Amino acid sequence: LSLPTPPARLPYVPQVSPMALLGKVTATTFALERPRGVFDSHADASDAVWLVVAFANASAAFRNPPSRADVPPYKQLPTARSYMTLETPAAAYSCSAPGPPVLRVGSDTACRDQGRQDPCNGPLPSPGPYRVKFLLMGCGGPKAETRWSEPILLRTAASPSTIDPAPARRGSAVVVITSILASLGAVLATAVLGALGAEVWGSLCHRDLGTDAFLRRSYRTHHIPPALPRPLPPGCRCSPPGLCHSAPQPPAPC
Repeated sequence: LSLPTPPARLPYVPQVSPMALLGKVTATTFALERPRGVFDSHADASDAVWLVVAFANASAAFRNPPSRADVPPYKQLPTARSYMTLETPAAAYSCSAPGPPVLRVGSDTACRDQGRQDPCNGPLPSPGPYRVKFLLMGCGGPKAETRWSEPILLRTAASPSTIDPAPARRGSAVVVITSILASLGAVLATAVLGALGAEVWGSLCHRDLGTDAFLRRSYRTHHIPPALPRPLPPGCRCSPPGLCHSAPQPPAPC
């Protein structure tokens, strides 16, 4: 019996995508760069490319499965320390194949409820770190593989018990300066409002003096009796009405 031919070792090293992405690395997932043209010289139309995910300290002990039936599933990760996922036709990784530039590892949340042995891309259960590699498999078993990636550490959520609900305490100098600035601001605001109020009040008072004094001034007229006719001077006789002639005066006695 001849031993199976070992898979070809490819120089490609998987890595987290260098693109600026939101959520590139989360608490349960990470975005992996999509390899292109890496398997073109080794793949046939019927071959498939798998992603191997393993804990960093267990990657050296991983053994490539001899066939698809022996692929370690996602649900055995806690005990086997590794699994295989993202089975993809080799043609999808060619240079000219369309597709997204990244592969999201751990994005299938429905894997936790699946009881079948199918490969699944489920959320990663712990921060890791993890190592990954790509494995090209044909009908006769593994044909080519990439190198292992550098360790990939996921984010860790802060424990609620470590969060201080009280606000951070400020130094006494900062408190004193803040109090002085607040007091000066209040005094300045009061002075400005007082000046504006005095100006408005003065304008109102001047307007009242000019209007109310005129409205309240009394102009009642006193009763003036009609003028009586003046007596005619002596020696004045009136022939027609309204005409008056002075009579000749007798000579004064000597």
